[in-house]
Amino acid sequence: MYMKAIQITFDESLLERLDTDDEVRKVGRSAVLRRLVGEFLERKRTAEIDAKYRRGYADFDGLGPEFEGWENMGVWPEE
Repeated sequence: MYMKAIQITFDESLLERLDTDDEVRKVGRSAVLRRLVGEFLERKRTAEIDAKYRRGYADFDGLGPEFEGWENMGVWPEE
């Protein structure tokens, strides 16, 4: 896999906190930041999909008049 070097800036206190982390010491800053960016993008993608579902079902008002009266047909009988 080809990796491209980039330059980013951190304030000193954040960089110090990052550098004291055990995982960063073990695998390095770049590996940790790549993983974190991947997780961020996946969470964002999931949130966008969830938002699309919410928008899609926001005005959902049942199944329509052709199914009125059938709401309880799929209910399991009580024992």
